[in-house]
Amino acid sequence: MAKENLVQSKSYAFAIRIIKLYKVLSESRNEKVLSKQLLRCGTAVGALIEEAIGGESDADFKHKLKVAYKECRETNYWLRLLKDTNYITEKEFESINQDCEELLKVLTSILKTIKSKVTSQ
Repeated sequence: MAKENLVQSKSYAFAIRIIKLYKVLSESRNEKVLSKQLLRCGTAVGALIEEAIGGESDADFKHKLKVAYKECRETNYWLRLLKDTNYITEKEFESINQDCEELLKVLTSILKTIKSKVTSQ
């Protein structure tokens, strides 16, 4: 049985939360534009991590994780914008943004580890 990959499982759970939020925003709150952007980048994080895990080289792995990090940052932007324009409540924002911040920390940690390994070689 394969060992659980923390960033993989966190990003997948995050994507599910993003999809559910998108459904609420687009169906119940009639917000289509910002929520579509959130859906795109919020689900891209996990997809890029999956691509990185299956990467062809260390450089490919690192590149995909850097892009996942950037998509996560963009997700954070859209979440803040949705909160500040009152499409989501402070409570909704805090809950999902906490997951986003955790992913950013994990990705940052992985990228720092990769950089230190490359530097020490």
